Amino acid sequence: MKKLLSLVAALTLSLCLFAGCNNSESTVSTDGSTSMSKIIGALGEAFENEYPDVTFTYNPTGSVTGITAVLEGTCDIGLSSRKLKDSEISQGLVETILAYDGIAVIVNPSNTIPDLSLETLAKIYTGEITDWAQVGGKSGDIVLIGREAGSGTRDGFESITDTEGKCAYRQQLTSTGDVITAVAQNSNAIGYTSLASVKDNVKAISVNGVAPTESTIRDSSYPIQRPFILVTKSGTQLSDNAQAFMDFATSSAVHKIILQVGCVPSN
Repeated sequence: MKKLLSLVAALTLSLCLFAGCNNSESTVSTDGSTSMSKIIGALGEAFENEYPDVTFTYNPTGSVTGITAVLEGTCDIGLSSRKLKDSEISQGLVETILAYDGIAVIVNPSNTIPDLSLETLAKIYTGEITDWAQVGGKSGDIVLIGREAGSGTRDGFESITDTEGKCAYRQQLTSTGDVITAVAQNSNAIGYTSLASVKDNVKAISVNGVAPTESTIRDSSYPIQRPFILVTKSGTQLSDNAQAFMDFATSSAVHKIILQVGCVPSN
């Protein structure tokens, strides 16, 4: 009987090793902000090139979900496009600023409006201004596009424009790509998105007379900007590979990569 049990145990161990049951240590899992897709994708690819035996994964679920995943221990590193709240820090979460990103205000390319002030943006998003003709554009009802509740991009935009809980959205979408598509398809639409994600099918306008660019984010003259955060939990030790990614992503060696995706390194 003992020999049979030993044989079963040995066979089980062999099958487990063959199937990759002990593979978690060779995977670095990240979860969170969809706005960080470009920067995390680029850094993940570069990391895998440096560590070919490690698999890097990214689950684009949104900032709140990524933060929750760290609390629940279902990922190594969370991704947030807003700073942690006091209530989250009190639960032991730790933020590491990876880079800074501008939140671009985008309109359809056919829209002739070149610039809006923060005050005007607030009036537009709260429904006080409802027609483009009121701000010097072609007459037409302004269609407000935004992100879903819990989005780091939405939190950043509403905090800076002082419109928390007051926006009269026509559509609340669950990803950066969906916001861009909605604005690109509607000549009267306005939205906001990560500067790094802006495409040719939409137009980023100036805010307070300042265009969203790498240089204006770096010198803080562009008014709508937010940090990209790596989230970990105090007292929970990262695996060697997850720690290696943290060290890699926050080193000066990746500054060029971060700049290439339209963000500004934090260090």
